[in-house]
Amino acid sequence: MNFKKLFFAAIIGSSLFTSCTDDDANETPLGNYDNGVLILNQGGFGYGNASLSYFSNDLSTFQNTIFSLVNPTITLGDTAQDIGFYTNLAYIVLNGSSKIEIVNRFTLAHVGTISEGLSNPRYIQFARGKAYVTNWGNGGSTTDDFVAVINLATNTVSSTIAVAEGPERIIEENDKLYVAHSGGFGYGNTISVINAATDALQTTIAVGDVPNSIEEEDGYLYVICGGKPFWTQDETLGKLVKIRLSNNTVTSTISFPEGQHPSNLVIENNSLYYTVDSGIYKKTLSANTLPATELFSISEQSEYDVYSFAVKNNKIFVGDAVDYSSNGKVYVYSLDGDLLANKTVGVIPAGFYFN
Repeated sequence: MNFKKLFFAAIIGSSLFTSCTDDDANETPLGNYDNGVLILNQGGFGYGNASLSYFSNDLSTFQNTIFSLVNPTITLGDTAQDIGFYTNLAYIVLNGSSKIEIVNRFTLAHVGTISEGLSNPRYIQFARGKAYVTNWGNGGSTTDDFVAVINLATNTVSSTIAVAEGPERIIEENDKLYVAHSGGFGYGNTISVINAATDALQTTIAVGDVPNSIEEEDGYLYVICGGKPFWTQDETLGKLVKIRLSNNTVTSTISFPEGQHPSNLVIENNSLYYTVDSGIYKKTLSANTLPATELFSISEQSEYDVYSFAVKNNKIFVGDAVDYSSNGKVYVYSLDGDLLANKTVGVIPAGFYFN
């Protein structure tokens, strides 16, 4: 659950996996939900109405509530936050329920549950045969945040790694875990580096305020920092930070114009995409400046901002949380911004995960 967005809404109202190649399309599907995208719907906090939707790669097949259809005796849980794929399994992180539901990623048949050793879990990543899950702990404490290390052979938490407040997005590269600290209920400004060989915190890297999304490309880590919003009465600039992973040093920082708070960083086909409010932006990785104008805007489809975002298979996927309590919307666009499809999904579409 994005607590800051939900708080603001109350006032005023990955790691993606590569999709199948053309050769794969001729193979027998591994299940009903192969060759498409799983859409994770958070549900309302405290309502236990998290759900999954499915859209096929060719946009010809769409289905809602697929977890409950396959597993009618199991409730997915409260506030779905993230999905991680590992081998043929999908690990669904439930923030409000403090658990992880494990299913076959292609059939959604239930495999198991991890419910011990987690506290406000957020995002998941994998390295060296282990899962790493960021946890906020008690929201009222700034010192109990951690990354849980999960033994995938037993589906139990084998150890924890203490980190700074508000660990969020986590990615893996060369047996290192990179964790963005947006700050939880506060406002963070660091990246933690964890060594998966030792399961120890190796170093921290200072970036801009509220790093909300991270991507790796060609030995560099790209970090979108949203900056503190205006309603904090301490507004700061958004930033795009580039880090050389060989020595964990910041090589460049580009500041966004005052009042712009970017999020939803995606790198695809040597281009960097991000969003600001209802606008979709694109820049080449080699460009030293930000684009002067947006690629396109979703404002014709929605009066609200982009909540979730992905770029895959020459398509742009946008999740719209609407009013954060009604069923959300998903829009699929061409890379030029032409609307290809739109569907009503569950409450608060939070992410896209490509099978």
